[in-house]
Order: sequence, then C-alpha cells, then structure tokens
Amino acid sequence: MTPQATLDTIILLTGAIEAAALAGVLGIRDPRLDVRHVASLEELDALAPADLAGARLIAFSTDVIVPPRILDVLGYGAYNFHPGPPNYPGWGSAHFATYDRATTFGVTAHVMLEKVDAGPIIGVELFCIPPDTTAVRLEQLAFVALARIFWNLAQVLTLSEAPAVLPVACSGRKTTRRLYEEFRAVPPSVAKDDLDRRVAAFGASDAGDGLTVTLHGHKFRYVAPDADPQAEEREMLAVERFAKSA
Repeated sequence: MTPQATLDTIILLTGAIEAAALAGVLGIRDPRLDVRHVASLEELDALAPADLAGARLIAFSTDVIVPPRILDVLGYGAYNFHPGPPNYPGWGSAHFATYDRATTFGVTAHVMLEKVDAGPIIGVELFCIPPDTTAVRLEQLAFVALARIFWNLAQVLTLSEAPAVLPVACSGRKTTRRLYEEFRAVPPSVAKDDLDRRVAAFGASDAGDGLTVTLHGHKFRYVAPDADPQAEEREMLAVERFAKSA
C-alpha cells in the first residue's frame, strides 16, 4: 500500500499498562499523532486498511507475531522492541541467557519482517549481568533497559522518515516456546550442574510454570525453597540501583 504523505498514527502493540506510559512518551514528542493501543492480533485485524496507510506499528515486549497481511499495508513500517540482545533472538531470551550463564545481556529494537527477530536493527543497549541473577531478575533488568531504549528512540519513531539502521545483525540460535518447554522437562539422568542451571533459568517464571521431571509415568513439579518474605523487595531495589548505575 502506498503510504500517506505524512505519518499520522502510531499503533502500540503491547500491554495496557505499558501502552499508557509509551503513549505519553510519544505524545511529548509529537502531540498531533493519533496513538492507538492494540493487545492482540484480532485487534490488529480489526483496523481498517485505509487507517494503516498513515500508520507505524510499534510492538513492545509482546509475544504477538504480526503476519505479512498487516506488515505489507502499514505505510510507515513496523518496529519491535525485543527484551533480549541481538545474540539472543526469539522467545524467552532471559531464560536461555541465564541457562548459558551469560555475563552480558541487553535489549534490541528492530524492523519487523515476516521472519521473526530478523529485521534490520535500529537500537541496542547492553549491560552486565549481576552475579547470581535468576531469569526472573534478568527479565526485570531487561524491561528497565527496554523502557530506556524506547525513550531514546521515541523522537525518530514519530517522524515520517524511517529510523537509521545500525551495522549490527541478529545472530545465534533463535529460541522458541517449544524449546523452552523442552528445557523445563528435566531428564531423570540430569547431571547436577545442568540441573542447577535449569533451576536458575526455568525454575520459576511470571507464567507460574517451572521444571518438571517424569518418573515411571508420574510427573513431578519443582517447588522452590520457601522464600524470604523480604527477598523480593530487596531484589527489586537491587534491580533499580543496578539499572540507574548502568
């Protein structure tokens, strides 16, 4: 579809809480823009093709895969803010980085193409991972960095011109939900080091799932040791201090 002469609409594909904050940031940069929030593919499909001719789509920390039928009619392209660095494309990046005992992590903003997490990159922020960081804590750190990189790129995303592309490319294994599920299923013969890595990376998540092991047809679920009631508050304060010093 031929784009309109100027960008007039930003479509935010993200959660409701995130959309409210991101819309405020974009509104500061250009108050004339019509910023619309969608949370699902169904809501995207409900938008009129004529409205998409003057629109740019921004996906922020979402699992929704945007199909070509939407990407092809957007007049000003689509950009994804991915909570993982270029070398951890795909699903559950923080979990796999934790399993790999990576020492650095980060976030990426890139053009959305039909192939997931494969488009040209327009922004990257990397940071060192604090010692003994679990996947859940790493996701928190990544979210802070993702908000920061959005703030830095918000101005160029409100312009009709396409953002400049960086000389950086995605690399490494592209992880999937299926691979994540495979790592959560612990083989009975697992070595201690492998089990320790799986506990740190997949032992708990925001979705409430965790590790399982199947013995003689019976499935057992990993339960983390009783937590210190003040541990979560201390961890969040540590995350905030680390984010400010990064």
